[in-house]
Amino acid sequence: MNKVSANADEAVADIPDGASLAVGGFGLSGIPEAVIRALHEQGATSLQVVSNNCGVDGRGLGVLLAASRIARVTGSYVGENKEFARQYLSGELEVELVPQGTLAERLRAGGAGIPAFYTPAGVGTQVANGGLPWRYAADGSVAVASPPKETRDFHGRPHILEHAITTDFALVRAWRGDRHGNLVFRRAAANFNPLAAMAGRITIAEVEELVEPGELSPDTVHLPGVFVQRVVELTPAQAADKQIEKRTVRA
Repeated sequence: MNKVSANADEAVADIPDGASLAVGGFGLSGIPEAVIRALHEQGATSLQVVSNNCGVDGRGLGVLLAASRIARVTGSYVGENKEFARQYLSGELEVELVPQGTLAERLRAGGAGIPAFYTPAGVGTQVANGGLPWRYAADGSVAVASPPKETRDFHGRPHILEHAITTDFALVRAWRGDRHGNLVFRRAAANFNPLAAMAGRITIAEVEELVEPGELSPDTVHLPGVFVQRVVELTPAQAADKQIEKRTVRA
């Protein structure tokens, strides 16, 4: 039951080229920075990433993106990363944009064993009708477009069918965790981390504070250890390394 890896390098050592990854975080809040950097050093390429966003230039998933290690992104927001926009518009990166609530539920459904669900989000748009550019050609034309989705009425209101997401691996960050993999998330870091952890077949959790089994009250556990296969204890410096995208202060 001891799921603690010696370090982040050991935890990501077997992630192969072409692996799919669910990655927690929202902006730079709650991103698994140490594990992402270890994966960058490990060298896996052609990765298929599912995450709310793709970090920023030089931080989070932006590190892997800048090294051309990511082939496809399924996400909701991409507005803070210039390299992301460049790769997408030049045809180097395939991108599936998903309504944010739909993305959250697709991850949760994958972890819960629910294959698909209907939602009204996206009805009447290209999300439902198809035609969203997933990949551009070098000349700026659309090389791959999203397909139309099945639509069905419930109580007189149209809904579209969305499929659950499961991935080969998940990379998440938690505030506290024990050796069994039980996790507690703190404040805004409880964003996509629990959902990404549920969706991964092998979930790697970096934790700011590692405690012994029994020290976490069951009432405080946000994600039970059944969803977590590997735990990485952060150093104090790694735990304190938290940045925000934009800092606004008074003149």
